[in-house]
Amino acid sequence: MKTILCYGDSLTWGYDAETLGRHAPEDRWPSVLQKALGPDVQVIVEGLNGRTTAYDDHLADCDRNGARILPTVLHSHGPIDLIILLLGANDMKPVLCGTAFGAMQGMERLVNLVRHHAWPFDSEEQPEILIVAPPPLCETANTAFAAMFSGGVEQSAMLATLYADLADEKGCGFFDAGSVAQTTPLDGVHLDAENTRAIGRGVEPVVRMMLGL
Repeated sequence: MKTILCYGDSLTWGYDAETLGRHAPEDRWPSVLQKALGPDVQVIVEGLNGRTTAYDDHLADCDRNGARILPTVLHSHGPIDLIILLLGANDMKPVLCGTAFGAMQGMERLVNLVRHHAWPFDSEEQPEILIVAPPPLCETANTAFAAMFSGGVEQSAMLATLYADLADEKGCGFFDAGSVAQTTPLDGVHLDAENTRAIGRGVEPVVRMMLGL
Protein backbone atom coordinates (compact mmCIF):
# COMPACT_ATOMS: atom_id res chain seq x y z
CA MET A 1 0.00 0.00 0.00
CA LYS A 2 1.42 3.34 -1.10
CA THR A 3 0.47 6.50 0.79
CA ILE A 4 0.19 9.93 -0.83
CA LEU A 5 -0.28 13.13 1.17
CA CYS A 6 -1.89 16.05 -0.69
CA TYR A 7 -0.86 19.18 1.21
CA GLY A 8 -2.58 22.28 -0.08
CA ASP A 9 -5.03 25.12 0.29
CA SER A 10 -8.59 25.72 -0.93
CA LEU A 11 -7.75 24.27 -4.34
CA THR A 12 -7.14 20.97 -2.57
CA TRP A 13 -9.98 21.43 -0.08
CA GLY A 14 -12.35 21.98 -3.02
CA TYR A 15 -13.69 25.52 -2.61
CA ASP A 16 -16.55 26.29 -5.02
CA ALA A 17 -16.62 29.96 -6.05
CA GLU A 18 -20.17 29.65 -7.34
CA THR A 19 -21.80 28.29 -4.17
CA LEU A 20 -19.17 29.58 -1.71
CA GLY A 21 -19.23 26.04 -0.37
CA ARG A 22 -17.32 22.91 -1.26
CA HIS A 23 -17.26 20.85 -4.43
CA ALA A 24 -18.73 17.37 -4.19
CA PRO A 25 -16.13 14.81 -3.08
CA GLU A 26 -15.96 13.21 -6.52
CA ASP A 27 -15.12 16.59 -8.10
CA ARG A 28 -12.08 17.36 -5.93
CA TRP A 29 -8.75 16.60 -7.59
CA PRO A 30 -7.42 14.29 -4.83
CA SER A 31 -10.57 12.17 -5.19
CA VAL A 32 -10.04 11.94 -8.95
CA LEU A 33 -6.45 10.89 -8.32
CA GLN A 34 -7.53 8.29 -5.76
CA LYS A 35 -10.08 6.76 -8.12
CA ALA A 36 -7.55 6.60 -10.95
CA LEU A 37 -4.85 4.97 -8.83
CA GLY A 38 -7.12 2.37 -7.27
CA PRO A 39 -7.35 0.62 -3.89
CA ASP A 40 -3.64 -0.14 -3.56
CA VAL A 41 -2.90 3.55 -2.99
CA GLN A 42 -4.16 5.71 -0.12
CA VAL A 43 -4.58 9.40 -0.93
CA ILE A 44 -4.73 11.58 2.19
CA VAL A 45 -6.18 15.07 1.76
CA GLU A 46 -4.80 17.95 3.84
CA GLY A 47 -6.39 21.03 2.29
CA LEU A 48 -7.02 24.23 4.23
CA ASN A 49 -8.64 27.39 2.86
CA GLY A 50 -6.16 30.25 2.92
CA ARG A 51 -3.08 28.14 3.65
CA THR A 52 0.20 29.75 2.58
CA THR A 53 3.57 28.17 1.96
CA ALA A 54 5.24 29.76 4.98
CA TYR A 55 3.54 33.07 5.78
CA ASP A 56 1.39 34.11 8.75
CA ASP A 57 -2.15 35.34 8.23
CA HIS A 58 -2.94 37.25 11.40
CA LEU A 59 -6.53 37.86 10.30
CA ALA A 60 -7.38 34.15 10.15
CA ASP A 61 -9.19 32.18 12.84
CA CYS A 62 -6.77 29.25 12.42
CA ASP A 63 -3.08 28.75 11.66
CA ARG A 64 -2.65 29.06 7.89
CA ASN A 65 1.15 28.98 7.89
CA GLY A 66 1.94 25.83 5.90
CA ALA A 67 5.52 25.59 7.14
CA ARG A 68 4.50 25.69 10.80
CA ILE A 69 1.82 23.03 10.46
CA LEU A 70 3.61 20.65 8.06
CA PRO A 71 5.80 18.81 10.63
CA THR A 72 2.73 17.95 12.70
CA VAL A 73 0.90 16.72 9.61
CA LEU A 74 3.89 14.58 8.60
CA HIS A 75 3.91 12.97 12.04
CA SER A 76 0.16 12.44 11.93
CA HIS A 77 0.08 10.65 8.58
CA GLY A 78 3.47 8.91 8.32
CA PRO A 79 4.82 6.77 6.86
CA ILE A 80 4.33 8.56 3.54
CA ASP A 81 5.60 7.56 0.10
CA LEU A 82 4.81 10.77 -1.78
CA ILE A 83 3.95 14.30 -0.70
CA ILE A 84 2.19 16.57 -3.20
CA LEU A 85 2.67 20.26 -2.38
CA LEU A 86 0.11 22.47 -4.10
CA LEU A 87 0.49 25.88 -2.49
CA GLY A 88 1.38 29.44 -3.41
CA ALA A 89 -1.87 31.03 -4.57
CA ASN A 90 -2.53 32.62 -1.19
CA ASP A 91 1.04 33.91 -1.05
CA MET A 92 -0.06 36.26 -3.84
CA LYS A 93 -1.97 38.38 -1.30
CA PRO A 94 0.12 41.55 -0.87
CA VAL A 95 -0.71 41.69 2.84
CA LEU A 96 0.96 38.28 3.30
CA CYS A 97 3.72 38.13 0.69
CA GLY A 98 2.65 39.33 -2.73
CA THR A 99 5.46 37.95 -4.90
CA ALA A 100 6.08 34.75 -6.82
CA PHE A 101 9.68 34.74 -5.62
CA GLY A 102 8.47 34.83 -2.02
CA ALA A 103 6.17 31.90 -2.73
CA MET A 104 9.08 29.98 -4.23
CA GLN A 105 11.12 30.63 -1.09
CA GLY A 106 8.20 29.37 0.99
CA MET A 107 7.94 26.24 -1.15
CA GLU A 108 11.67 25.66 -0.69
CA ARG A 109 11.12 25.86 3.07
CA LEU A 110 8.45 23.15 2.83
CA VAL A 111 10.73 20.88 0.81
CA ASN A 112 13.49 21.30 3.37
CA LEU A 113 11.10 20.51 6.21
CA VAL A 114 10.16 17.22 4.55
CA ARG A 115 13.77 16.34 3.78
CA HIS A 116 14.95 16.99 7.34
CA HIS A 117 11.89 15.73 9.18
CA ALA A 118 12.45 13.57 12.28
CA TRP A 119 10.23 10.68 11.23
CA PRO A 120 8.85 8.73 14.22
CA PHE A 121 9.78 5.34 12.75
CA ASP A 122 12.86 3.57 11.42
CA SER A 123 13.13 4.23 7.71
CA GLU A 124 16.08 5.13 5.55
CA GLU A 125 13.86 6.17 2.63
CA GLN A 126 12.58 9.72 2.47
CA PRO A 127 9.21 10.32 0.77
CA GLU A 128 9.22 11.61 -2.77
CA ILE A 129 8.10 15.23 -3.19
CA LEU A 130 5.96 16.54 -6.05
CA ILE A 131 5.78 20.32 -6.34
CA VAL A 132 2.64 21.50 -8.14
CA ALA A 133 2.32 25.08 -9.36
CA PRO A 134 -1.25 26.37 -8.97
CA PRO A 135 -3.05 27.70 -12.05
CA PRO A 136 -2.34 31.43 -12.46
CA LEU A 137 -4.88 33.87 -11.09
CA CYS A 138 -7.13 35.58 -13.62
CA GLU A 139 -8.92 38.92 -13.84
CA THR A 140 -12.22 39.10 -11.95
CA ALA A 141 -15.09 41.53 -11.44
CA ASN A 142 -15.28 40.38 -7.82
CA THR A 143 -14.05 43.56 -6.14
CA ALA A 144 -13.16 41.93 -2.83
CA PHE A 145 -11.00 39.22 -4.41
CA ALA A 146 -9.49 41.66 -6.91
CA ALA A 147 -8.38 43.87 -4.04
CA MET A 148 -7.26 40.94 -1.86
CA PHE A 149 -5.02 39.60 -4.63
CA SER A 150 -3.94 42.93 -6.14
CA GLY A 151 -1.02 42.28 -8.50
CA GLY A 152 -1.55 38.54 -8.20
CA VAL A 153 -2.41 37.93 -11.85
CA GLU A 154 1.04 39.06 -12.99
CA GLN A 155 2.94 37.48 -10.10
CA SER A 156 1.15 34.13 -10.21
CA ALA A 157 2.06 33.75 -13.88
CA MET A 158 5.70 33.42 -12.77
CA LEU A 159 5.09 30.59 -10.29
CA ALA A 160 5.37 27.65 -12.69
CA THR A 161 8.82 28.67 -13.95
CA LEU A 162 10.13 29.38 -10.46
CA TYR A 163 8.70 26.13 -9.06
CA ALA A 164 10.09 24.10 -11.98
CA ASP A 165 13.57 25.49 -11.35
CA LEU A 166 13.22 24.78 -7.63
CA ALA A 167 12.10 21.21 -8.29
CA ASP A 168 15.09 20.66 -10.55
CA GLU A 169 17.46 22.08 -7.95
CA LYS A 170 15.99 20.03 -5.10
CA GLY A 171 15.45 16.78 -6.97
CA CYS A 172 11.65 16.91 -6.70
CA GLY A 173 8.96 16.09 -9.22
CA PHE A 174 7.12 18.99 -10.83
CA PHE A 175 3.71 19.52 -12.40
CA ASP A 176 2.20 22.74 -13.72
CA ALA A 177 -1.50 22.65 -12.87
CA GLY A 178 -1.93 25.63 -15.16
CA SER A 179 -1.22 23.32 -18.09
CA VAL A 180 -4.54 21.55 -17.54
CA ALA A 181 -6.70 23.93 -15.47
CA GLN A 182 -7.77 27.57 -15.41
CA THR A 183 -9.05 29.66 -12.51
CA THR A 184 -12.62 30.92 -12.66
CA PRO A 185 -13.33 34.61 -13.30
CA LEU A 186 -16.01 34.42 -10.60
CA ASP A 187 -13.27 35.28 -8.11
CA GLY A 188 -10.06 34.93 -10.12
CA VAL A 189 -8.53 32.38 -7.73
CA HIS A 190 -10.54 29.17 -7.44
CA LEU A 191 -11.56 26.38 -9.78
CA ASP A 192 -14.88 25.13 -11.08
CA ALA A 193 -15.62 21.41 -10.83
CA GLU A 194 -14.24 20.50 -14.26
CA ASN A 195 -10.97 22.32 -13.70
CA THR A 196 -10.31 20.79 -10.31
CA ARG A 197 -11.03 17.35 -11.75
CA ALA A 198 -8.56 18.15 -14.53
CA ILE A 199 -5.75 18.53 -12.02
CA GLY A 200 -6.42 15.04 -10.68
CA ARG A 201 -6.31 13.60 -14.19
CA GLY A 202 -3.26 15.61 -15.16
CA VAL A 203 -1.15 14.72 -12.16
CA GLU A 204 -1.91 10.98 -12.29
CA PRO A 205 0.83 9.96 -14.78
CA VAL A 206 3.43 11.97 -12.87
CA VAL A 207 2.43 10.27 -9.63
CA ARG A 208 2.55 6.84 -11.26
CA MET A 209 6.03 7.51 -12.56
CA MET A 210 7.32 8.79 -9.22
CA LEU A 211 5.91 5.82 -7.30
CA GLY A 212 6.73 3.22 -9.93
CA LEU A 213 3.09 2.20 -10.34
